[in-house]
Amino acid sequence: MRIFALSDIHVDYEPNMAWVQELSRFDYSDDLLLLAGDISHERRLLGRCLSTLARRFRHVLFVPGNHDLWVAGEAPGMDSLEKFAVVKKIALDCGATMEAIRLDGLAVVPLLGWYDYSFGLPGKALRGAWTDYRACRWPAGWGAADVAAYFDKLNIVPPMDGVGKRITVSHFLPRIDLIPSFVSSRHRILDPVLGSTRLEAQLRKIKPSIHLYGHSHINQSVWLEDIRYVNNAFGYPQEGRITAKQLLCIEEI
Repeated sequence: MRIFALSDIHVDYEPNMAWVQELSRFDYSDDLLLLAGDISHERRLLGRCLSTLARRFRHVLFVPGNHDLWVAGEAPGMDSLEKFAVVKKIALDCGATMEAIRLDGLAVVPLLGWYDYSFGLPGKALRGAWTDYRACRWPAGWGAADVAAYFDKLNIVPPMDGVGKRITVSHFLPRIDLIPSFVSSRHRILDPVLGSTRLEAQLRKIKPSIHLYGHSHINQSVWLEDIRYVNNAFGYPQEGRITAKQLLCIEEI
C-alpha cells in the first residue's frame, strides 16, 4: 500500500476540480490518501471532491483547513464550529474519514488545529487582508487562542501498541521554521495565521516519522529533529512555481 500526500486543492477553481476528476480510477485502488485541508467552503464542491477521491483510493483521511470552515453562503447565524460538524458529516457520507486509522502496522493520526498567534501577533494590515476574519464566525467572546484550544481538545491519539510506523497530519503548520528562508519579508506578515506551537507539542508526543501539513502553499520535504515534515499543496492555478500539482508518495508499506 502506498501513502500519498496532498493539501490545498481549492476546487473552487475549475482546473483544480478537473485534475481531481481526471485521476485514475484504477491506479490508487489499494492506496491511502492523506488530505491536509482546504478543499472548498462550498458544501457541494467539498462533497464532490471527497466522493471522487474516495472512489479512487482505498482510504482517504481528511483534516479540514481554514477555508473549509468559512461560513460564507451558509445560513445566517451559523458559526464555524457548526460548519465543522457539517464538514465532518460530509466527509463521512462521502467515504472519507477524519478519525485516526490503523492499517498494517501503520497509525495515521489527524491533528485538528487553528492558529493561536504563537508565531506572532497580527498587525493591522493582516487583520484587514486575511479572509478568515470575515469568513469565519466563532462563539461570542472567542479569540484565536480559544479556537485553537477547542480543536486541540478534540485530538485523540489511538493506542500505539504494535505500531511500526506513525504519521501525523495537520492543515496548519506546527512550527514557524517550516517557512523557507526565500520567502520575502512582505509575505512574513502572514506568520501569525500560519499555525500553532500546540501542534508541534502534540505530534512530538506521538513521535511520528513523517508529519504532513498544508496551508502555506510551499511544497517541501525537510527533516527537523528526526521528523520529516512534508507539504504537498496543489495550490491555486497560478502557483506553478511553488506547488507541484501532483500526488506525492511519502511512504509504502
